[in-house]
Amino acid sequence: MTQDLIFALVGYALASSITPGPNNLMLMASGANFGLARTLPHMLGVSLGHGFMTFVLGLGLVQLFQSFPAVRIGLTLLCSAYLLWLAWKIANAAPPKEGGAAGTPLTFLQAAAFQWVNPKAVFMSITAQTNYAPDEGGWAGALAVAGIFACVNLPSVSVWAWMGVQMKRFLGTGARLRAFNITMALLLVASLIPILMD
Repeated sequence: MTQDLIFALVGYALASSITPGPNNLMLMASGANFGLARTLPHMLGVSLGHGFMTFVLGLGLVQLFQSFPAVRIGLTLLCSAYLLWLAWKIANAAPPKEGGAAGTPLTFLQAAAFQWVNPKAVFMSITAQTNYAPDEGGWAGALAVAGIFACVNLPSVSVWAWMGVQMKRFLGTGARLRAFNITMALLLVASLIPILMD
């Protein structure tokens, strides 16, 4: 992989990882509700799970989606339904009880598995492998793209969890936290609009 290609991939990974999307909105909500330490497995699950998915997509699923567009459409609809369910769960999260937040944050494995039903994450991976993997790279090229993407993704998503933690002071009352959770849920639903319009 050439240096120019690496810089281009880093730029794409940063731009796509740090902009609002389902992962970042969920991490912000988790940071606000559970704090940074309890959100760490969620952050690692997002970055490493997305890196693994990017690698697997680079090994052949991109060609499957290109050969059979109906598979991609079906996956998009399934992913969108799951995101709507997650938005409902966030909007209806109970306010924290005295002494800690109600419920539990996503685990590492839950966050990693979520990448496979997150339309933005899937499209980010497909774009990365399609546009930035070296032509002669094979599995090593797919792995290089996935590794670079994961290294850029972790600090990017961590910013969102940190912002949620910073907002926790403002969200000290149950009513404010409830309003925040509903807002995050609505933004999560809104993040589906460009995906479904595509």
